[in-house]
Amino acid sequence: MPPKKNPLNLNPLQLKTLTLFQELARYPELATRNEAGDAFLSQIPHPHGNHFHIGRKTVSSSDATGLSNQAAWVALERKGLIRSGFPDSVVVTKDGLDYDTGLADQILHGSDH
Repeated sequence: MPPKKNPLNLNPLQLKTLTLFQELARYPELATRNEAGDAFLSQIPHPHGNHFHIGRKTVSSSDATGLSNQAAWVALERKGLIRSGFPDSVVVTKDGLDYDTGLADQILHGSDH
């Protein structure tokens, strides 16, 4: 039997927020990894306008509301996917980095500028 999609039953806001944390963690200039495989992020973007960039990817600000939503961070922490330092920093755990949100292709778009 294939693994269940979204086994932790994350809601859409939580899935989007985790997807953005995962993408931020891919960039060594934004994330510091520890021996356990966790990623420490101390530069959480504060979207303004209708979009922002993570590396070469463009993200709609409407898909990033969870970056400033403490309840989303609390839920992700409760499920063991992050350790919150809301609103300034976050540790994305190895489990959080490995979680398949299924949204990367939907909310992270190739940059045209």
